[in-house]
Amino acid sequence: MSILISLAVLSALIFFHELGHYFAARFMGVRIEVFSIGFGRKIASFNRWGCEWRLALIPLGGYVRMKGQDDSDPTKKSYDSDSYNVKTPLQKIFILLAGPFANFVLAFFLYFIIALGGPNILSAVIGKVVDNSPAFVAGLEANDTIRSINGVEISTWEEMAKFIELSDGSLELEIKRGEAIKQIVLTPKITQTTNIFNEVIDKKMIGIGSAGVTHKLDLGITETLSYATNQTIFASTLIFSGLKKLLFGEVPAKELGGVISIVKITSDASEAGWMSVLFFAALISVNLGVLNLLPIPALDGGHIMFNLYEFLFRKEVNEAVMIKLTIAGWVILFSLMGLGLYNDINRLIG
Repeated sequence: MSILISLAVLSALIFFHELGHYFAARFMGVRIEVFSIGFGRKIASFNRWGCEWRLALIPLGGYVRMKGQDDSDPTKKSYDSDSYNVKTPLQKIFILLAGPFANFVLAFFLYFIIALGGPNILSAVIGKVVDNSPAFVAGLEANDTIRSINGVEISTWEEMAKFIELSDGSLELEIKRGEAIKQIVLTPKITQTTNIFNEVIDKKMIGIGSAGVTHKLDLGITETLSYATNQTIFASTLIFSGLKKLLFGEVPAKELGGVISIVKITSDASEAGWMSVLFFAALISVNLGVLNLLPIPALDGGHIMFNLYEFLFRKEVNEAVMIKLTIAGWVILFSLMGLGLYNDINRLIG
């Protein structure tokens, strides 16, 4: 059941991405010939509004085939009034950007729904105090709740960690211990730790671990919109940073995950509840939006790159060059998918 939920989530995210292209193309007067969820052999289809709506065997992506555009054969062109080929470079870029944009909008909507449900946020409750750390020396204890730092109210573990990381000098903590309120002064210490990319970094820390206590975040409409916006921006930044680190070798290639990882994590999230599924679906939606903006010819970003060239130099990319770059793009794309699959299998077998 959880695997079916994973595939349903992935297919829904792909559907919204392609729907963005579909509506933008129709708005620009371009005819859509095929709208497909999945690749390979057709499983089912129906025809509506002059388009074949198709479900294909391999649920690893999707596409809308516009009149005059065929990635499998870039030489197939049409110059009818309802063709993609007769549109200006800026009109084409509008159509191409609409897919990733739809993913970002969907992620924002999902984060908004999560916010309305009152997401569980990690509280600033201490679980472990590291020996000989600034917290240990200052007298912090397990189950202490940090209420404020330097007079600034603290309600979450994330707020506390960010305050400590950006601090300059000593900190005055107000803590609650049982029924008592205490004031403790300490100075963070630069310590080596690992970040979410498994990199060893230097970071200001005080030597405490979370107790794992959570509380529901109560949000008004303004805070809800702010939460959805901040989460969408944070997820986008996180993915861009991860890609940059992967490309520059700062993160090993073995960290790259593939479709098995997506299915497994979504499956695990479904067992943790629908809120977790929504949260992970939002993250994957942002991921799809970002990845499709990469300047790889097989992706939206590659086509945007070709159209920017045409807009700037007032001529199309040489057809032979475009064909070679498109083939190279598919090679890169399938290589990345193969590497992700290889890493997934290695993780499964330990």
